[in-house]
Amino acid sequence: MDLISGPCVPDSVDGFRELAGARLGAFPFTEIADAPGIRRAAVLLCVVTVEGPPSVMVIMRAHRGRNAGQWALPGGRVDEGETVEQAAIRELHEELGLTATPADLLGRLDDFPAASGFVITPIVAALADASGLRPSPDEVHSVHLVDLARLAAADVPHWVHPKDAVRQQDLRAEAPSVTAEGPGLLQMRLAENMTIHAPTGAMLWQFRELLLLGREPAAARIAHFAQPDWTRH
Repeated sequence: MDLISGPCVPDSVDGFRELAGARLGAFPFTEIADAPGIRRAAVLLCVVTVEGPPSVMVIMRAHRGRNAGQWALPGGRVDEGETVEQAAIRELHEELGLTATPADLLGRLDDFPAASGFVITPIVAALADASGLRPSPDEVHSVHLVDLARLAAADVPHWVHPKDAVRQQDLRAEAPSVTAEGPGLLQMRLAENMTIHAPTGAMLWQFRELLLLGREPAAARIAHFAQPDWTRH
């Protein structure tokens, strides 16, 4: 199996670890330098197995507080003195009760400049044991496992007119797509009631394009992806 290029959907966490290690090792991720006004956050694209195939964990934020009810990846603000890796590990434990170690982290994707003013660093991880999953009700409304095969499916990414980038509860059954490569705004349609926009949708898209479909890095950059207006808050 070619671990550097071409489509590949592993059927185990160990298989994903091997694949992601090879592909991330060859990926020149883009890092956004510090500048006045920049705040930093880190999220985990964490692959686990919980009574099913290997999947990425996606959360819906609690219906109160910052980003209430929005789709997200486990993670949050980088505290003073922390690295992005340390912040991602801490946030995973605080939000979901799971313990990761530096050895569970497989590499980074591109920094994403969110409209909220945060620069988000996505870190890819794989956990052999997710039995300790205990979502914090103060931060997490629900946890969803996105099967890697579903994430890689051809009908997941859609590019729509910005007017169709509405909140989950207001989505129409089918927003019409624009041309396959844009212009437009990305929707990751992962399930009937799970349509995710940037920033989270952009990071899931890059994860899919690089790690599961084996695209060239130049064809999978995300910093320019448009974001819905509500993500500015």
